[in-house]
Amino acid sequence: MRGFSRIGGVSLMALACFASGALAAPSKESPAKETPAKEAATKAEPAGTDAPTLTREAIDTAVFTGDAGPQKAGKEAGKTGNDWQESAGQTGDKRPDPLLVKVQVLLDRGHFSPGAIDGRDGENLRGALSAFAVANGLPAATELNAALFDKLRATSTEPVVADYTLTEADVSGPYVSKIPPKMEDQADLEAVGYTDAREMLAERFHMAPALLTALNPDKPLDKAGTVITVAAVPPLETGKPSAEDRKAMQKDVARVTVDKETRHLRAFDKAGKLVAFYPASIGSEEKPAPSGQTTVKGVAFAPTYTYNPKYAFKGVKTKESFTIRPGPNNPVGVVWIDLSIPSYGIHGTPEPEKVGKTESHGCIRLTNWDVRDLASRIESGAKVTFTDD
Repeated sequence: MRGFSRIGGVSLMALACFASGALAAPSKESPAKETPAKEAATKAEPAGTDAPTLTREAIDTAVFTGDAGPQKAGKEAGKTGNDWQESAGQTGDKRPDPLLVKVQVLLDRGHFSPGAIDGRDGENLRGALSAFAVANGLPAATELNAALFDKLRATSTEPVVADYTLTEADVSGPYVSKIPPKMEDQADLEAVGYTDAREMLAERFHMAPALLTALNPDKPLDKAGTVITVAAVPPLETGKPSAEDRKAMQKDVARVTVDKETRHLRAFDKAGKLVAFYPASIGSEEKPAPSGQTTVKGVAFAPTYTYNPKYAFKGVKTKESFTIRPGPNNPVGVVWIDLSIPSYGIHGTPEPEKVGKTESHGCIRLTNWDVRDLASRIESGAKVTFTDD
């Protein structure tokens, strides 16, 4: 997508997600690939369904018991993690592994993001494990081993899941029943908010909605006072930070590398230490991301997205400019980090579970919680280098 964002009240070209190359002419492809419609989800899985479930006890007691890979470890009610996965395959569901939930939460807390916490193995988890291992003086490893698990556990003694009590604000929203597929129709919304409490709570606690349901079967998410189990991570804030909060932000990221091959973003401090790692969606062969080096110009929290009709996106019929209001389902998510290459930036997404697994057509797309984390730590003027390996 290409359009305009606003930083400090100034209208800036925001996205080259549909441009063919760093400085190529704008494409006329439809932005619908990155902004599909979001149908309203159910507020809770109906009682009596066969949806996978997972107990808090299973996660609390999960330990690494061998060196055959993360999916073959852990235990729940006397079962090993391998038994857990095998039984899931036999029933045809996609049961989350309790050990992997624990590992993902610990990585997330340490700023080595596995993407959406879902209790399942995958490239995002493996990349985070490897980055964490190297940053902590261990051999690179894309599968869990005893030394790596011990190092992870040593980073935090707090439980990896916690209770959360739904408030009136949580259940009342306001929520959007549906995010229209057409961008010009999205402009009619007062805010591009969540579709329901389930979507909001999952993203607030960095979780896949399916894991939220697995941890809370039959619990009504439309009733204040409901106590649910969530990943114990810093909750995502979607609005603009106060002046006091901005002042308290720790600006320790001085340099960023964007690896187009592995689809990861690494953040380093002034001493060259790796302090954060995030999965990312970065360009494609047909429409590659930029190459070389650029710098961070500024950060916009809760950005708007303004469509420029001269780009004539396929699927957008209007020839007039329109603006999509802020919200987590905005085309650029909850944060836009503006780069000095015109129309390129690092931004959030309305589809967090696709990050690192789909192409972004140019820009660097992170989960909303990861881009918020990076935005709160990155310095203006920080170097951003695009690499191919």
